[in-house]
Amino acid sequence: MPHTRLRLVGDDAYPDWEAVYQDNVDRVYGMMFAKVGNRADAEDLTAEVFLAALGPLRVSATVGEVRAYLSATARTVLAGHWRRHYGREITMLAELPEVPAPVPDDDVDGDPPVPAGAAAAAEAAELLSGLPEKYGQVLRLRFLQGYSVRDTAAALGISVSNAKVLQHRALRRAAQLMEEVAP
Repeated sequence: MPHTRLRLVGDDAYPDWEAVYQDNVDRVYGMMFAKVGNRADAEDLTAEVFLAALGPLRVSATVGEVRAYLSATARTVLAGHWRRHYGREITMLAELPEVPAPVPDDDVDGDPPVPAGAAAAAEAAELLSGLPEKYGQVLRLRFLQGYSVRDTAAALGISVSNAKVLQHRALRRAAQLMEEVAP
């Protein structure tokens, strides 16, 4: 007796939403992981794709229509992800208003208080010096000098995509360094 393989999908349409999900989740996750490069974001974006598609998508649509719709939804969700993370204009730090440092009531050592802007600049310089050279360069260009991602890529002689990845990794590493020195 020949072994028959269980098919999740019929020839024309899915029987239910569970079948839509089971047949497409690995493909959508793979697309997302290939674009964002990390498991947590890929999982979140995959869930977002299915949640976004749940309302407008008809179960009675053909398999091809469902897959095409999920692919289009995945592109839209991914574009939103990139826009949220990288599409905002970054204000230069020099343009931020300077906040005066709190002055203690009793100045024990007699030294004048360090202005808040100078303290922040010193902290930023120390943090950047603890990063790998490329990470420090991309953060200096993007946030201290106010370069766009495109201008940063040109200055470093790399692609825009590479500049985005470097920025993401640099910010993640800077956050790790800040956590290590936080009390």
